[in-house]
Amino acid sequence: MDEARERMLEIYSTSENSNDPLSWFEELYCSSRRDRRLIPWDWMEPHPFLVEWTEENQHTGRALVVGSGLGEDAAFLYEKGWKVTAFDVSESAVEWASQLHKGKEIDWLVGDLVQPEQRWKEAFDLVLEVHILQAIPEEIRNRAYRNLSPLLDRKGLLMCIGRLANGLEEQNDAPPWPLSRDFIHQIGEGLSEVEFHTAVVPDKEEIRYRAVWKRD
Repeated sequence: MDEARERMLEIYSTSENSNDPLSWFEELYCSSRRDRRLIPWDWMEPHPFLVEWTEENQHTGRALVVGSGLGEDAAFLYEKGWKVTAFDVSESAVEWASQLHKGKEIDWLVGDLVQPEQRWKEAFDLVLEVHILQAIPEEIRNRAYRNLSPLLDRKGLLMCIGRLANGLEEQNDAPPWPLSRDFIHQIGEGLSEVEFHTAVVPDKEEIRYRAVWKRD
């Protein structure tokens, strides 16, 4: 995984001064030649915080997976009975995920949270964001997070999962950037907080959060 991260950092550094600062996601997925070991954030399974939540909450409906990567979270929700739309900024990731989970009726799309599809507005019972906001530069992040809650249907749930900042981290020039509690609470502004759960994921060192909000 250290090798995969070093490769990721090299690819990221070339995009910093480009006209498209998110282009490195496509470059990373495309150049990996479908070797999952070269995708440093690919756990090859759904996030345990999502699995834990579904065991405690028997919801179904229309779900949108933001920055779906290789699709493990989207596939998991589909298997739990959700009607799933999953998008990623990387076309190669979307094509790869659709092949990995072939046979599952998931709507795989290329998309961007900074400019989400207009038809997604107020369309979903669950919007899931896992490790995406922490992976994009602050300027883009501050525009992107505001587009999450408008995607919720009435009574819809927004779930965000990521690394929690403890205030002691060194300032990194490359992702991931752990998020502060203050920033996370801003994501759910205007929504009712359902939970703010923190824990260390098995085999991982950093404290992670699962924040869930509900639209009234």
